Amino acid sequence: MQILRAYVDEFGTAEDGRLFRSPSGGRLDSTRYLDVWHKARRIAFPPHLVDSLLARRPYDLRHAAVSLWLNSGVPAAEVAEMAGHSVAILMDTYYKCIHGQREQMVQRIIDALSEDREGGASGEVD
Repeated sequence: MQILRAYVDEFGTAEDGRLFRSPSGGRLDSTRYLDVWHKARRIAFPPHLVDSLLARRPYDLRHAAVSLWLNSGVPAAEVAEMAGHSVAILMDTYYKCIHGQREQMVQRIIDALSEDREGGASGEVD
């Protein structure tokens, strides 16, 4: 956020609130936008990553964010809401990106069952 605030302080926004605009203040056409995107990648990435698929398109950042949220254990319903998807579309699109959580989920189930047993909810009748 600090970088974003510094950018806005230095360059301001367009009249309609957009952060990025053409030199004349209008909308950026897709060709110019992608030219700037690729130039920024060459500046930001180490040489061995410049030609990689990493953030090849601006949309890839959204995909990376949603995948990160899901792999961090954020519930799918919450991720769907933040991303503006239905849960069905989210899972159809991103399910293949979720991995390495099975052990954590099994442990959560075990922990929940242990809490129920410790709390007296064993299901036994006195």
